[in-house]
Amino acid sequence: MSFDKEMQEALVTFTVESAELLESMESGLMELENIENPEETINAIFRAAHTIKGSSGLFGLDHIVRFTHVVESLLDALRDGKLVVSSDLIAALLPCCDHLNSLIEDVANGNVKENPEVTESGNQLLQVLRPYLETPAAADTNVVEFQEKIESVETIAGNNIESGNWHLFLKFNENCLRDGMDPLAFIRYLTTLGEIVDVTTFSYTMPDAETMDPETSYLAFKVILKSDADKETIEGVFEFVRDGSYINILPLENRIPYYAELIMSLNEDSDQLGALLLKCGIITQRELEDGLKSQQVRADAQQPTLRLGEILVEQQVVQQPLVNAALEKQTQIKDNKARENQSIRVDAERLDKLIDLIGELVISGAGVNLRAPLSGDDILQELTGEVMRLIEEVRDSALQLRMVPIGTTFSRFQRVVRDVSKELGKDIELIISGSDTEVDKAVVEKISDPLMHLVRNSMDHGIENAELRQQRGKPARGTLRLNAYHISGSIVIEVSDDGGGLNRDRILEKAIERGMVSANANLSDQEVFALIFEPGFSTAQQVSNLSGRGVGMDVVKRNVTALRGSIEVTSQIGIGTTLRINLPLTLAIIDGFLVGVDQSTFVIPLDRVVECVELPVDVEHRDYMDLRSEVLPLIRLRPLFNISGVLPRRENVVVVDHGGNKTGFIVDHLLGEFQTVIKPLGKLFAHLQGVAGSTILGNGKVALILDVSTLIESIDRKNTALPRNLTHQST
Repeated sequence: MSFDKEMQEALVTFTVESAELLESMESGLMELENIENPEETINAIFRAAHTIKGSSGLFGLDHIVRFTHVVESLLDALRDGKLVVSSDLIAALLPCCDHLNSLIEDVANGNVKENPEVTESGNQLLQVLRPYLETPAAADTNVVEFQEKIESVETIAGNNIESGNWHLFLKFNENCLRDGMDPLAFIRYLTTLGEIVDVTTFSYTMPDAETMDPETSYLAFKVILKSDADKETIEGVFEFVRDGSYINILPLENRIPYYAELIMSLNEDSDQLGALLLKCGIITQRELEDGLKSQQVRADAQQPTLRLGEILVEQQVVQQPLVNAALEKQTQIKDNKARENQSIRVDAERLDKLIDLIGELVISGAGVNLRAPLSGDDILQELTGEVMRLIEEVRDSALQLRMVPIGTTFSRFQRVVRDVSKELGKDIELIISGSDTEVDKAVVEKISDPLMHLVRNSMDHGIENAELRQQRGKPARGTLRLNAYHISGSIVIEVSDDGGGLNRDRILEKAIERGMVSANANLSDQEVFALIFEPGFSTAQQVSNLSGRGVGMDVVKRNVTALRGSIEVTSQIGIGTTLRINLPLTLAIIDGFLVGVDQSTFVIPLDRVVECVELPVDVEHRDYMDLRSEVLPLIRLRPLFNISGVLPRRENVVVVDHGGNKTGFIVDHLLGEFQTVIKPLGKLFAHLQGVAGSTILGNGKVALILDVSTLIESIDRKNTALPRNLTHQST
């Protein structure tokens, strides 16, 4: 199968939209067990599967159509109340979502042809669905073709009709014989288009023999035709005898579901009912024109207005169910157009390019803002200030384009919790809150793996089994919570459980045993709990498929740190544990506070800055100071970054917040707020601790951006003399 460029672009859109539909299907299936009235959710799941099947058919992806059709048949039975929601049914459908996702991924990777091995694995999944399907045809593991299924017909008007798809009712003009037209010749000609399955002759207009005119046509015929020809072609057979005749062509009742499906699967821009019916071949152009003329005649005669669909049904050129399907499709198209008017899909690379350009604009604007005061032109300075304000608004607007709700990431864990809890033999409920909290798309993509580690770890190590929970007076069902909220320009993500909590003494004992801390070390709870993030550290007594090998938590810490974030742990024995991740809202541009040390310049993220104070003279070489009866640990940036030079007459302290504790950075100069475009450091500088990146100042110089959390933690590890355990004590 070959695709031109336009088709390739359409195929990309198909894969993206199908992935979103599968995601909504999975979320809907996960909700079914927990809602009292699942009808709307079932309908949404069915529509998602139906849309995927219809779109796959447009691209000739028959293997996806066949598989999805069986899943859709089961969902249809569920929708009609023939099946009831059960845990086993959902367990059978969820792997089907996974299989469809793999099929769509294959298409996205350019593999549009059917893979026999993948098809076989799909057939095994359909075997599981067999008990739920009512008809053998739908449950067949080889999955019959869609067309074969919809062409299975019912008994019509008492005739034993095994096949056929068109119903023709023919009443020829009574003068047709005089005009040299033989009705039987037209009926025989139909065999060139297909197979005549049944012919019924009606003689109700036939007069007595004494009054009968042998040159007059009295008979009418009902013909059941099996043909691949469309309605327009069949109607063309009777073109020469149409005047004065009644030629009525309709799809058989058994074909109505097929045409209804065809209508719903149309990729049509027009939301006109007539155009939809015409596109599917349900009506002909002549029938549409006649219907529109009839509608206009009624309007001109000031008769009660009828909709086109009502007129077409009245004229018996289309059945009511097909009009209903077209009306539903009409509403769907209008809704889609309304949604398209509200939002558009933008390629992520274009957004990244826009952010980069705005970053350069911020840098250039800072340079202009720096030089403007030197000109002595008040108007220029005023205009420069206005430009900087507009740049800031453009920056904020552009960053908002990259913001997405974190709820999409959270919802994926419904499936994880379900599967892992069954594997562990535990009953665990996932509660999600703060799903509307927005964060940069890049942050969302990079936080998924760390969250996966934390969720699985909480389920494996944190939440006890049902028997132990009942012994401890807890509900048999454990609770795992995912929560997100904004605070001080950052996003906080919490993973909480109501399990047994972290055993402080056991963690400390293991750390002493491994030589990580000295036996007489006096560590706070936070410092002890932080040990679980050390490489290879584990207190698990046995290794499971999920955890216990000492890998994972250090990876979590490393990934969170790479996002300029921090992670902290609070836990109580017997009550539970909360792991709290603090992340910046965006990774591209931040508000910073500029400080100077001799000729060097540093940027501290503004959301971490609490206040600035003058360094007391009596501090001298101490590493702490008195800040309103509170001990404030100090970090001197000059020796830390090997900066020489003459000390200024007065040094300053920038007080920053880290995990609820305060620390002071000693600097020479306070240079004020600064819009900071983050430029990543090269691999050569990857080993640097406490530096999140760099930025270019308005004067062209490079300033390092300090990673407050990493910087303080690295100094804590190197300098045990730093009195961090005094932060909340009074002097």
